[in-house]
Amino acid sequence: MSFVQRNAWTLGLIVLLVVLLGVTRLIQPNFGVSGLESLARASLPFAFATAAMAVVVIVGGIDLSVASMMAVCSVTAAVLMETMGGMPAILISLAVGALMGLINGTLVVITRVPDIVVTLAMLFVWQGTALLILETPGGTATPWMRGAITGSVLIPGLPSALVVVAVAVAAVWIPVKRSKLGLAIYATGSDEMAAFRSGVAVGPTRAAAYAIAGLFSGFGGLSLLALTGVGEPVPGPYLLAAVASVVLGGVILGGGVGGLLGPIVAVFILRIIRTILTLAAVDPNVTTIVEGTIMVGVVMFGAFLVLRSSRQAA
Repeated sequence: MSFVQRNAWTLGLIVLLVVLLGVTRLIQPNFGVSGLESLARASLPFAFATAAMAVVVIVGGIDLSVASMMAVCSVTAAVLMETMGGMPAILISLAVGALMGLINGTLVVITRVPDIVVTLAMLFVWQGTALLILETPGGTATPWMRGAITGSVLIPGLPSALVVVAVAVAAVWIPVKRSKLGLAIYATGSDEMAAFRSGVAVGPTRAAAYAIAGLFSGFGGLSLLALTGVGEPVPGPYLLAAVASVVLGGVILGGGVGGLLGPIVAVFILRIIRTILTLAAVDPNVTTIVEGTIMVGVVMFGAFLVLRSSRQAA
């Protein structure tokens, strides 16, 4: 099978993104490098939330607490940066994210309660934790951290924020995907019983996938801090957007199929659609309705594909 055939869906999404950027330029001729930079910065936390959700969906689960974990990591870094500086605070926040994800996954494995129930409960636990750390937005972000996602890098028109998300996701996911853990994650998501019979440690694999999701949530929390300059204890609107981007990006909700590139491209597609509606002077309330309708439609389509594949398998 050729490269194009293996990655047809993702390549199609990239073409769609280019077309939408062209439409944006037609609506607003002044849309250029600065517009791309703004789009990339706005998409940054959505991209990390989507990467976190994609890993969990690939292993056959779902995590409703992604946005809350992002909030915890954001406020943790914001508070620590006031006392110990940038890099130690960043590393601790990422470790906190991975630990929260590991706790989620361990609870799912040990209790055998459906992922959606466990992570819904943990959503409130992590949300409360964030509010314990900071009751109101506060703390600070180091200037170099804010500067890292501003402007272009390497070549004009290549947003720094886009490079940040590409490097961070690739640094974590590529080694994992090429390792035994990556194979185990895909095998578990594809058929848990078959994976178990093949010698895969299903429980630890699921817990590790959630830990990776927590790590990506940590990056998401740091991106929020870099964007706003302060820690925000209230979770943002990233949950449904992450699920919609995962499905649109070619990850099957049943697990075992997909990657991270497609979902991240889907993030930019959904954000540029919002930009197009805004530039077209569509009422903000109508824009929200349209955006929500698209997200719900995508998720419903993904559920339909899972139902159809399960019927064919039966």
